[in-house]
Amino acid sequence: MTTCFDIGGTYIRYGALQEDGAVAESGRVETPGSDWHRFVAAIEHCAGKDSSAISISLAGAYDERSGIADVANIPCLHKRPVRQELEAALGRPVLITNDANAFALAEAVDGTGRGKPVVFGIILGSGVGGGLVVNGELVKGVGGMAGEWGHGPIMDPTAGGQLKGIDHYSCGCGQTGCIDAVCSARGMERIHTSLHGSRLTSKEITEAWHAGDAAATETIDAYTTLLARALSVLVNTLGPDVIPVSGGLSNDVALLDLVDRKVRSLVLAQYTEPLVIRGQFAENGGLHGAGIVARTTLGGVTP
Repeated sequence: MTTCFDIGGTYIRYGALQEDGAVAESGRVETPGSDWHRFVAAIEHCAGKDSSAISISLAGAYDERSGIADVANIPCLHKRPVRQELEAALGRPVLITNDANAFALAEAVDGTGRGKPVVFGIILGSGVGGGLVVNGELVKGVGGMAGEWGHGPIMDPTAGGQLKGIDHYSCGCGQTGCIDAVCSARGMERIHTSLHGSRLTSKEITEAWHAGDAAATETIDAYTTLLARALSVLVNTLGPDVIPVSGGLSNDVALLDLVDRKVRSLVLAQYTEPLVIRGQFAENGGLHGAGIVARTTLGGVTP
């Protein structure tokens, strides 16, 4: 039986692919971030020692041409040909999909985008990621990097002169002004520090916003303005029917509603219903998406 994994910097979550195509989490173990041999042992422990395939949703970028993973928060996988070395170590087939792509697939095939032609799934958490699905097919692009809208030095911290006091933030990819650096949860925290000189977590900022705090309200207005401007370009380019959201910030429905209203006010197409919404698989998109990859690649279960 195929075992599916959702591998992040903190936990390895896993579950078996069922005959109906569903994947329920059956357990989780801590990710051995710095030890390759312990990482392999953890995967084998979760999947068992038979020769059946495993399908992995992996945080970070994954180049399908070279097989090299770019996962800075899991050092033992960073810059390693993970699929090839896992197959050699485990003696079984391994499928790997970027976690944002896995989430987008889950939403397009079985979630909020089911039956809709264009689904752009996004992650808003400690980082910003995305995946594009057109007519039920994941758009991979060169090296499987399509949908990675979080990177590229395009952000204007003044929002065309609307905002003041926000800095140009450097990104972990080495560039300055990436969407990831501004529109992630860490970006929200940077904005708050720039505007008010105090350091709060994104959760503390949103909680203060809900309580009516003026400083937090200014931060949220700046954050959602910058995020909506970035998303509007993607909406005009891709014409998505829905933008399901996962990641820690997706838990705040009021925040997503504000982003949605701002995005729809900026784009050319007329959307009469919400566009940016919390994904049906916001909590389980990695596992479910890994299951979709397995069932479409390997067959053997009902789509």
